[in-house]
Amino acid sequence: MNYEEALEYISGTYMFGIKLGLENIGILLNKLNNPQDKLKYVHVAGTNGKGSTSHMIHYTLKESGYKVGLFISPFLEEFTERIQINGQKIEKNRLGKVTETIKNAVADMMREGHPSPSEFEVVTAIGLQYFYEENVDIVILEVGMGGRLDATNIIKKPEVSIITTIGTDHVEYLGNTLEKIAYEKAGIIKENCPVVIYPQAQSVLDVLIGECTIKNAPYVIPNFDHIQLVDSDLSGQRLLYTNDKSDISPLEFNLSLLGDHQISNSAVALTAIEILAKRGYKITPESIKRGMQNLKFTGRFEKISESPLIFIDGAHNLNGFEALVKTLDRYINGKINVVIGILGDKDYDSMLSILVPYVKKFYTVTPDSPRALEASVLSEYIKNKFDLDATPLSDTKTGAEIALQSEKDEVFLFVGSLYMIGEARTALNNLLNKKNGGK
Repeated sequence: MNYEEALEYISGTYMFGIKLGLENIGILLNKLNNPQDKLKYVHVAGTNGKGSTSHMIHYTLKESGYKVGLFISPFLEEFTERIQINGQKIEKNRLGKVTETIKNAVADMMREGHPSPSEFEVVTAIGLQYFYEENVDIVILEVGMGGRLDATNIIKKPEVSIITTIGTDHVEYLGNTLEKIAYEKAGIIKENCPVVIYPQAQSVLDVLIGECTIKNAPYVIPNFDHIQLVDSDLSGQRLLYTNDKSDISPLEFNLSLLGDHQISNSAVALTAIEILAKRGYKITPESIKRGMQNLKFTGRFEKISESPLIFIDGAHNLNGFEALVKTLDRYINGKINVVIGILGDKDYDSMLSILVPYVKKFYTVTPDSPRALEASVLSEYIKNKFDLDATPLSDTKTGAEIALQSEKDEVFLFVGSLYMIGEARTALNNLLNKKNGGK
């Protein structure tokens, strides 16, 4: 099986929908001799901040000399982003080979009368099998959705579990209150395994701490007063971590990601890193500094062009937009142009209400998703609700062309669905490469 055939097979399983529960993934992995039981993990759940926190730990462990797997979702531009080792995406021909192994196991399942696994279950199995074959030291495993019934929760005893911020997302699957969603996320908490919990609403913390108590799982809630911003510009942030109870404190380091929310995420990551160090992982202050400075995580208030100034950001729910406008407050003067594409099942009224005061003109696009809100519908909504200029575009590439052809002092932001952000990043970089003679 080659790369294209692998992607076709994986996308073909989309028709089986979302299946929450561990029975099917358990049967599939058993056909593969349970590779998941032969690996070590950092398990990361939450609504926002999972990816950033995962990348911080991934790069720190890499810089500490470990062979580190990273499993994330979704991808921005290329499927192989979802499965990485030490910052390197799985090779395309290798993805084909591992996918063929999974396909054969699925065929065995179905011959025995079991239902076909969902797309996410298949991708999870591909990642776990690949990491096992590559004999990685540890896997940073990001939950797909929820936690309790998520396919990644098939693992038994992580080195540490992390629960980041919890917001209202996927309510049709996880529940329509923060407390119900927190209960689902708390499902990754395992007996006697340490947990790091992002400080948040007390009602959410009560649910998470309650589950830790039931499971006798020691937990830490980082104190954000222990991390301070020293300096920042569009190339990154300089932070100071001071904690009397920490072996790595005081630690001053550069973080390549922008935004106040990334300062908080780094405190969560550092707390998890300290737990790993206490469990025997050899991590030095120098390796943390290198990891935080060198980490690459595309689509998170990422600067694509200097003149005109163009950013892309994957904020796609209310919490994400709240973090985004704080970042705009810090780094951007004046109003901006926004190219936006949103899924129709999001709370886009609240998201837009937060963003509108920063915007002089909107361009709307339709994300490549069956759940997409049509560009024309979104533009009419913006015009009627907020009395603001909003032009629907035929595709994201047109938005990229408009942004790059604008005046040098203009600022553009591409934001919304990750489906659209990936397209924008590809289009912008392709156009910039052509402009620069293919260099």
